[in-house]
Amino acid sequence: MLIAFSITPLGVGESVGDLVAEAVRVVRESGLPNRTDAMFTTVEGEWDEVMAVVKRAVDVVAAQAPRVSVVLKADVRPGVTDALTTKVARVEDRLARG
Repeated sequence: MLIAFSITPLGVGESVGDLVAEAVRVVRESGLPNRTDAMFTTVEGEWDEVMAVVKRAVDVVAAQAPRVSVVLKADVRPGVTDALTTKVARVEDRLARG
């Protein structure tokens, strides 16, 4: 499955980059395939392992912020692996063909 999520610390002022970086660090240290862009971090794996990573990332931020907002989108597709790269590759291939 793929989980795209964003974590926003609330009640810590305008600059939240340091806390967001801590959440991304948790994801990267998980060893699961992942990608971070300007809006979301996407993680690929089995349901329980991916959700455990999201929970750890939220917990790291919640330890330093009085409130945490989480936006999450999931693509649950049993039996599919490497969706993080192959979904994008298929779109890029179609674009290259015109």
